[in-house]
Amino acid sequence: MRAFYDSKSKSINDRGIHHLLTDQTKYESWLKVEAALAKAQAEAKLIPEAAAEEIEEAAKLENIDFDEMERISKTVSHGFVPFLKVLVKACSQEAGKYVHYGITTQNVQQSGQLYVVKLVHEKFMKLLGEILQNLGELTEKEKDTVMPGRTHGRHAIPITYGYKSSVWISEMLAHVERMKEAEKRVFQIMTGGAVGTYASMPEVGPEVQKRVAELLGMYPMDVPSRNNQIMKLEYIMNLQLLASSCHKMAEEVYQTSLEEIAEVSEGFKEGTVGSSTMPHKVNPKLAKGIIANAQKLYSLGSVGLYSSVRPYEGDSSRDMVFNGIIEEALQLMTEILLRMEELTRTIVIHREQMKENAWINEGLDNSEYLMMEIAKKLGKDEAHSLIYDIAIRTAAYGEDFFENLTQDERIKEFFNEEEIKTLIDPENYIGLAPLIASRMAKKACEVAKELEKE
Repeated sequence: MRAFYDSKSKSINDRGIHHLLTDQTKYESWLKVEAALAKAQAEAKLIPEAAAEEIEEAAKLENIDFDEMERISKTVSHGFVPFLKVLVKACSQEAGKYVHYGITTQNVQQSGQLYVVKLVHEKFMKLLGEILQNLGELTEKEKDTVMPGRTHGRHAIPITYGYKSSVWISEMLAHVERMKEAEKRVFQIMTGGAVGTYASMPEVGPEVQKRVAELLGMYPMDVPSRNNQIMKLEYIMNLQLLASSCHKMAEEVYQTSLEEIAEVSEGFKEGTVGSSTMPHKVNPKLAKGIIANAQKLYSLGSVGLYSSVRPYEGDSSRDMVFNGIIEEALQLMTEILLRMEELTRTIVIHREQMKENAWINEGLDNSEYLMMEIAKKLGKDEAHSLIYDIAIRTAAYGEDFFENLTQDERIKEFFNEEEIKTLIDPENYIGLAPLIASRMAKKACEVAKELEKE
């Protein structure tokens, strides 16, 4: 396995995904493709129906002699022919004549690989549903939790934590839409033969390919060319985009769990050890794994782009690259999403600390609110200049914002002390944050239910 793992990886339920990334599942996918091919060819009257039925019955892992396959591999030096030979051997002599009839190695290997990707993809979509449900519940719960908004690493104006997580929901909903919309382009079956022209079965080739796709719950390629790798690239890039959003969420948790900020923390299980030498350490174990695996995943798209442009109708160097990076992308994404689900479900929100942080500038974060209220009387530009002078003087010399406001003659023309207190209170300047949070929380839960049903 090529993802980054740590001690936390051992405690996470992998939802059966790791098994899908084993050689056993790869061989099962090849067998499914060969069985579906024989069935489709029999329906098209290209091979005998009895042969197709026998091939389908033989195409099971328990019928394959893997020791013999290994022995043959050392002689023929081919990655697929030994598999074919033991599959033929599992059939009668008559049925064996029609195994792998009219297609080529890459047809089965690519179709099988994309079939496995489809199985993993279904697990990913279920995990995305769980993550959305977690985010929906979190967002609704924290829709009114006031905290500092930050831009350029500094305080901006107040927001709520529910608003922050509603942004994450918005991105995750787009990922769900993107991943679902790509299914018809990614999960495609290729049975066009050596170079994709159906030369060995021209009369029924397209019909057979369409039927194989139907039997496997996939889609037929318009032109079954081995040169076309765009569907794999698209899927990897979709995973990279998804990883970027997960990375961003994890980075936020990683940074804001710092003691000096302390607005959130990962859920803690008693007995967990953070350091062999520092007894006090409680580390962000989930977030760090998301960040590390996302950073590695980002590199795979560029590798695929370079390799996908290899010339001619087939290229084994490209095949090797894509076999590797597809598998690696799935492993990395698995670790990211498993951790993301637990993180969004168990994250701890420190509301009082958020409120304290929102007040850390003693009302300066509400300078826009003051400006907009004064702009109703003086206009925006003049109001900005007035509040700017007071705000910058306050920040530069460590003065008290409230006191400077109450002592300014022009401010006193517009507001009394109680009104100023109201205007600099972060809880009074959060705009539509709670409404946006509630709306996105509802959307998240609705889509989560749809994904659960699917």
